[in-house]
Amino acid sequence: MPEYKKQVETAVDYIRARTYFEPQIAIILGTGLGGIAKGIAKEREITYAEIPYFPTSTAPSHQGKLILGKLGGKRVIAFQGRVHYYEGYSLKEVTFPVRVAALLGARYLIISNASGGLNPLFKETDLMAIVDHINLMGDNPLRGKNIDEWGVRFPEMVEPYDQRLIELLEKTALEEKIKLQKGVYVAVAGPSLETAAETRFLRLIGADAVGMSTVPEVIAAVHQRLKVAAISVITNVNLPDHYQPAPIEKVIATARQAEEKLTRLIIKFLERLEVE
Repeated sequence: MPEYKKQVETAVDYIRARTYFEPQIAIILGTGLGGIAKGIAKEREITYAEIPYFPTSTAPSHQGKLILGKLGGKRVIAFQGRVHYYEGYSLKEVTFPVRVAALLGARYLIISNASGGLNPLFKETDLMAIVDHINLMGDNPLRGKNIDEWGVRFPEMVEPYDQRLIELLEKTALEEKIKLQKGVYVAVAGPSLETAAETRFLRLIGADAVGMSTVPEVIAAVHQRLKVAAISVITNVNLPDHYQPAPIEKVIATARQAEEKLTRLIIKFLERLEVE
């Protein structure tokens, strides 16, 4: 664990040596949603491969760039692409960007992802504010020796998604005339997609959407006392009794269809956010 801490700090030192920019908010951009980065007034752009120990993304549509700049009037550090557990990374590696963002000064984390709909009332391209989650990945990024400087051994998960931020997302969506669902996100390990029986089970235990990311990053963020908001783009809705394939090309294409309204929602949300 001391080695992991040293690696994160080395990555932070590398970034700080190249910019004096101090972010207020970290943003992780998921599958098919990297275009949000185009709206950032860039101060600095660094590829993941340049940064010591930084995990590089291999998933389709994840460009692997760290962007520092202003969005919605706030100082942000945006991760254009993430790494996933299914790529072979450990959850400590998956949450490496969150650790780096926190040490650079970010106190908020905004996450977007593409997910499969489980709630039959959802439709493709719907946006869903995540209000809670279920971790079925079979692992936890906090497993192992705790780094007390970063957070407590047993962080509370009473409110992993900040209620004030959820309410602001709802208010912003209403004012911008953007339909915003709310729901519970369940994270699975992947990369195989769910069977019809698994889909039925996930819905039965209370999930509204399913994906292969986000939960590890949220746990790490809560550990370091970041306030979190997360939005899923629903790329397909699979009913167990009428099960259909969800090829990755379709997932990416559907996510990109929703990108304009997601970008507008996030920018307007940031403009309204009073940073504490």
